Amino acid sequence: MLRVLVGRDLKVVYKRSFLGLGWALGMPLVQLIVFSFVFRKVLEIEVEHYSVFVFVGVLVWGWFHSSLGDSVGLITSNRVLVGQPGFPLAVLPNVTVLVRLFHFLIALPLLVGMIFWSGLLPNVSWCFVPLLLIVQYLFTVGIAYPLASMNVIHRDTQHVTRVLLQLMMFLTPVFYSLDRVPEELQYWFQFNPMVGILDAWRSVLIKGTTPDLAVLGRLSVVGLVLLFLGRRLFVQQSHQFIEEL
Repeated sequence: MLRVLVGRDLKVVYKRSFLGLGWALGMPLVQLIVFSFVFRKVLEIEVEHYSVFVFVGVLVWGWFHSSLGDSVGLITSNRVLVGQPGFPLAVLPNVTVLVRLFHFLIALPLLVGMIFWSGLLPNVSWCFVPLLLIVQYLFTVGIAYPLASMNVIHRDTQHVTRVLLQLMMFLTPVFYSLDRVPEELQYWFQFNPMVGILDAWRSVLIKGTTPDLAVLGRLSVVGLVLLFLGRRLFVQQSHQFIEEL
């Protein structure tokens, strides 16, 4: 069912689109060019291998941002499926996150090419990539469940989510290094889970070092807790979805 629904959503997204899946590469590349120009040439931020640094941030943040942005309106935009007796609605947040993961994986070879072009070579630390995918997936789905269910009852959720995600992007080192944040503020940045996830991706792909396993362990626990509680809330409220729609 997951495979069928993911395939359906991908066809809907790119139906009658000239570039098709090329958009999965086009948008991150445009962001990379803009961020590289503004923050490297205008603000003169000095970060080693900055193009790769930014592209990692754009792809990782893009998967998280787009997954939650799509999940918040998941139920309200699938009235037909909600009205189908016996349909397992709890599978839908997974479908949304998997679709965006597919986009992430399409752009991943381009990132690998940039890494080689920058003179960086793969090493044993790349073995942690599957772990990073799992941790981010669990964490993202765990947040997607309550957002999807809350938006059915409180439609302002979708607007609040978009604003918070936009603000959160600037509070996440997507296009700047955490070293540039004043030392007295760096402590508060650690409460942003995407800071730890991004740092882990950059440690593995750019620095060639083992990610902070303690941080990944905490994020995994938080992700599993969010997944359990979020799914439980979603299932409890799913009986009201058809009435609210």
